[in-house]
Amino acid sequence: MRDNLSPADTMAARLIMAGIMDEGACAEGMFRMEHLRDGVVIRREYFLNTVTLAGKNALLDAALSGTGYTVTGPFMGLISSASFSAIAASDTMASHPGWLEAGGANAPTYAAPRKTCAWSAAAAGSKALSAALSFTFTGSGTVKGAFLVFGAGAVATIDSTAGTLFSAGLFSGGDRAVANTDQLNISYTVMLA
Repeated sequence: MRDNLSPADTMAARLIMAGIMDEGACAEGMFRMEHLRDGVVIRREYFLNTVTLAGKNALLDAALSGTGYTVTGPFMGLISSASFSAIAASDTMASHPGWLEAGGANAPTYAAPRKTCAWSAAAAGSKALSAALSFTFTGSGTVKGAFLVFGAGAVATIDSTAGTLFSAGLFSGGDRAVANTDQLNISYTVMLA
C-alpha cells in the first residue's frame, strides 16, 4: 500500500479601497537677495522663509471671508544679528523673542522706512514682487534675513510691533556683514503648493 501526501497551503488577500482625492495648500515663500558694494554685486542667493501661523490665518481670512478687503502694506524689514536665536512659526510682530529688527535700535541702520511691497498679478499659484526692494545702509552691521508685515495696524516705521507678521527668513549662505553705503536688493515670491 502506498500513501501519497501532497501538502499545500493557500492564502489569498485582497484590499479594495475607494479612490481618495486629496488636495492641500501649503503657503511657502522665497526671498532673493543681491548684495552690492560700490555698485558691484558681491553676492546673490535665494532663501526660504517661515510663513507664520498668524500670516497664514490673515491670508485665509482675507481671501475667504473678506469683503471689500484692502491690504495694508505689506512692508519688508530686515532681521539683525543682534541677540538672534531663532525664527519660529509662532512669531508675531508683537512677540518674536528670537530676533530683532535691523535699521533702528539694532545695527545695521539703513535709510528708513521699511520698504513697501508692490506685487505682480498672481500666476501659476504664486505671487511675486514686481521689483526688488532696495535697502541702502547708513551704518555697518550684520543682517541675518528679512521679514514681511501687513494687515491692520501695519506701518513702514522701523521697530513698529503693529500689524501681522506674514513671514521671516534667514539668508541661506549665512549672515551678511554690510558696510555704510552697501545695498541689499531683496525680492520675494509667495506660493501655494
